[in-house]
Amino acid sequence: MAKVYAHWITVNYRESYGIFACSGILFNHESPRRGKEFVTRKVTDGVARIRVGLAATLPMGNLRAHRDWGFAGDYVEAMWRMLQQPQPDDYVIASGVSHTVQELCELAFARAGLNWQDHVVVDPAFVRPAEVDALLGDATKAKRVLGWQPKVSFHDLVDMMVDADLERYRLRGNGE
Repeated sequence: MAKVYAHWITVNYRESYGIFACSGILFNHESPRRGKEFVTRKVTDGVARIRVGLAATLPMGNLRAHRDWGFAGDYVEAMWRMLQQPQPDDYVIASGVSHTVQELCELAFARAGLNWQDHVVVDPAFVRPAEVDALLGDATKAKRVLGWQPKVSFHDLVDMMVDADLERYRLRGNGE
């Protein structure tokens, strides 16, 4: 509800008071700085923990959920481009490509030289009762008006995140 409110209050203030205010509807934007409570970091941190011997398994929920994941740095560029326009407007920022949580696991474990099937365990406790099966954004307007498109692919994003988590554990001496 807060995101919907933020969008509409932005529109309201823009239209009512002539404020230069843009609303960006950003689909999942990820980076190595993402919190571990989000599935991308849960996976990449879990991979790193397994790789350095701190864990043996990664408990997961619905592996079939589809998400539109993009690199946060690309999305920041899109937000900057919104603010450079002569008129404020609203934009959807998304990669426009959907991947499953299983694909995320496959790529992340492969990056660390591991087979995901040896470590991922589906735990019903992590299956959301009101799961949205598929999220996919359409950034056509952002591409057309802003000249924006994502530069970092999903594969490169996963590599970046796994590498950063592996490096974190190496710097800590394999400890937490």
